[in-house]
Amino acid sequence: MNIILLGPPGAGKGTQAHILVDTHDMIQLSTGDMLREAKDSGSEMGRKVAEVMARGDLVTDEIVIGLIREKLQGDKKGGFIFDGFPRTLAQADALADLLHEQGETLDAVIEMQVDDDALVSRITARSTCAGCGEVYNDITKPIPADGRCTKCGGSEFKRRADDNEDSLRQRLMEYYKKTSPLIGYYYAKGQLQSVNGLGEIDEVKAAITAVLGK
Repeated sequence: MNIILLGPPGAGKGTQAHILVDTHDMIQLSTGDMLREAKDSGSEMGRKVAEVMARGDLVTDEIVIGLIREKLQGDKKGGFIFDGFPRTLAQADALADLLHEQGETLDAVIEMQVDDDALVSRITARSTCAGCGEVYNDITKPIPADGRCTKCGGSEFKRRADDNEDSLRQRLMEYYKKTSPLIGYYYAKGQLQSVNGLGEIDEVKAAITAVLGK
């Protein structure tokens, strides 16, 4: 099973992707993680990524698609979760071509719907484990009283510098301009399913599980 998680910054895509990895043995393909992994790998593709990032340029769609192609040719386990890709209609077309080329299908596109004001409140309270990337929230999922990450046991947590209201609203505007057209794109293809992204983590998990069970 291959799926895309769609939603604005802070909608909870990463959290739900981690759950699907644990419960469905799926592989999360996060663009950011793949770029960092490639950069550190020393491979030919990794050198291209390192050169682009060193110049401060945006990584091209061709490079990202190349990284995804490498992943699709490896162990498929329970399928793939595309998290953070595609972001544009051109990338969506490229991904469709790549899946067809690899004999794969896209089984569902899950849109995590959120209210902007509630999202801002959620994100400005967000912390991340420096060790494993597990996400915590002062309101909905506070850091444990012993100060240890429940996933890796680490004790160092950080907040993103751009997790403030002004920066987040700018990121939301960028999302709506570039990525939200994908909602209509996948709706027209009959692949779009929507869930409430502002529920409790287990509630969102149950809604996504119901979609995957259809």
